[in-house]
Amino acid sequence: MTRVSLSRLPGDRVLVVDDDGGRELAVADLAAYVGAREVDAPRWVWDDTARWYPPLLAAGVRVQRCHDLRLGHHLLRRAPAVDGRLLEGVDSEHWDRLGPSAPSHPALFSVDDTAEHLRADVEDARQLAAVAASAESARLGLLLAAESSGALVAAEMTHAGVPWRTDVHERLLADLLGPRPPRGARPQRLDALVAEVRAAFEAPGLNPDSRPELLTALRRAGLDVADTRASTLRALDHPGIAPLLRYKQLAHLFQTNGWTWLDQWVSGGRFRPSYQPAGSATGRWSSNGGGALSFPVQVRSAAVADEGWTFVVADVAQLEPRVLAGMSGDRALAKAARGADLYQGMVDDGAVASRKDAKLGLLGAMYGATTGESGRMVAGLTRRYPDAFGLVEDAARAGERGQVVRTLLGRGSPGLGEAWDRDPDDPPVDPDSQARYRRAYGRFTRNFVVQGTGAEWALCWIADLRNRLWRLGGTGPLDVRPHLVFFLHDEVVVHTPVALADEVVAQATAAATTAAGLLFRELAIDFPLNTSVVRSYAEAGKPGAAVEP
Repeated sequence: MTRVSLSRLPGDRVLVVDDDGGRELAVADLAAYVGAREVDAPRWVWDDTARWYPPLLAAGVRVQRCHDLRLGHHLLRRAPAVDGRLLEGVDSEHWDRLGPSAPSHPALFSVDDTAEHLRADVEDARQLAAVAASAESARLGLLLAAESSGALVAAEMTHAGVPWRTDVHERLLADLLGPRPPRGARPQRLDALVAEVRAAFEAPGLNPDSRPELLTALRRAGLDVADTRASTLRALDHPGIAPLLRYKQLAHLFQTNGWTWLDQWVSGGRFRPSYQPAGSATGRWSSNGGGALSFPVQVRSAAVADEGWTFVVADVAQLEPRVLAGMSGDRALAKAARGADLYQGMVDDGAVASRKDAKLGLLGAMYGATTGESGRMVAGLTRRYPDAFGLVEDAARAGERGQVVRTLLGRGSPGLGEAWDRDPDDPPVDPDSQARYRRAYGRFTRNFVVQGTGAEWALCWIADLRNRLWRLGGTGPLDVRPHLVFFLHDEVVVHTPVALADEVVAQATAAATTAAGLLFRELAIDFPLNTSVVRSYAEAGKPGAAVEP
């Protein structure tokens, strides 16, 4: 496959390097050049997909595949199976520090400095050499391809946006909060609740947004509390608690998804958040802005498909336990995972008495439960599923020793940190504190191997689904074909013409099967989907919305 690297040059120029050598283009000619070369499906190599791809999409150009050097560099730097020395060379320190492009960046090119004009072809050669020299080259190659495909998905979802009815959202806000207030003021309903809270606690000047003031008022009322979390407040008996909890709930809505959020993140009938692929250590995504990874229940009914279109919402049942069965090669747990409900499969297999016991035991193993009912279940299930439970236990012990662990495809965990990388002149660490830190890191590495591998499965899923959706649409740009508009860990939302909804469901299921085959070639693992075809995202998962896989 031909690799075509693109590097930014001063003066609104682009350096293009492929098998035939290098040449320069004007930025204004780049979209036409990429569009013309896409017929041969090359792999585009660039420093950051979030910088290069949005202008291409805006010009109507979709690319099939890319290699994101920023994501690849950070992944390979941490991968245990890679010799980091092979990534060192000209400007490698700038690649070490290169962060994701922010949505505020106005254009493809920015200030004229070294980090803005890194040679993509030079870094690409280093990364290719590092992967080729690794004993895990095939797995790392798959991970890099999936990671880069995820970056393409992220840019396309921001470009297409989630259909969003501003009128519905504003009506919801007005019903819950009252009319839109002047800038810097509280809505009427919040002001009324503040008055109730102040009266109930006999605190006329209380600011319920101030934790110290609220703690003082609660203690003055005879309530012995250490914090102001909602879970703590709900356990208290006082007439001021109900309005206080209601205030906290509505204040959160006002601050996170109120009118200011609408002004900033919704335009042209679309919610356009900014995703950050591999934004967490495990490879899971995070958000650069807009709260992309969460639609609060109160405003979900504003996510409404266009006329003649619908949403297909698909999520994976019990993703991480299934991943644990696959990566550990535990055939007994894989057998239980056949079908829609892994936990019930464990019951049918005779491993536990109830579905609740199965869930407690598996989640306890992945998150390190050692006491109580969950801890007891872990001990019993370890004998039934030794490979699966032994894998997470080994990861935990490695973490407690300060060792790095890895996902199935080779992503490495962060190092133990300052507790181990100490300056010789620092005072000695208290042994009890160090032991607690070791145990905490062991709990992290225990879950890292499973959560990180789950993120890899999900990347392979959306990468394949992205291409399947493109082929469904016939001709035309991205937003007139079925296309992904939302992704969160184990859930996707596709915006599709109504006539293609059933086919989208089938393709989402087929992509899940493909992802399982890519990761767990030697062991058949089912990844059943819960799917809904709905006009509004608020209806997903409700009775009548489900579609059989």
